[in-house]
Amino acid sequence: MTLSVETPAVPPLEDAVDPNEYDDADVVGDTDYRRDDLEDLLRDGAWADAFAAWAETTDVTDDEWTIILELDLLSHFDFFWDDFADRVGYHAPGLPEDWKEREIHPDVDSWKTVSSINAGLTELGQTVCEVLKDDYITWESEYEAPDDLPDF
Repeated sequence: MTLSVETPAVPPLEDAVDPNEYDDADVVGDTDYRRDDLEDLLRDGAWADAFAAWAETTDVTDDEWTIILELDLLSHFDFFWDDFADRVGYHAPGLPEDWKEREIHPDVDSWKTVSSINAGLTELGQTVCEVLKDDYITWESEYEAPDDLPDF
């Protein structure tokens, strides 16, 4: 499936949240998350490249995309450098499990919609990380493993 929409604005990367506070992230070691550098790379084309690649294969529908935009979910993405793992980490926004009780949007009316939006945003986050790491990041991890690690 293809989603034919305009590339949205690059999400702002805030320093306010420590990635270890996310349920889906665990960062060890250095706390220089290089968000400014990552945001620059996103603005320099990584976001547009990743979004285009994701939009070609996503199962997110036009209606679901409208919900994502109306709820401003993209602004809640977070990307950060994990020096220990030599990777870009991310936190994807999503719709909460209590979406029925909260009545967050009139068109969010089924678990199918919620699941599709949440899965689509997770896939977008993963695609952005891969594009950043494979095509844009030129720095190397500063973490050096100790010399006394056992051979396996």
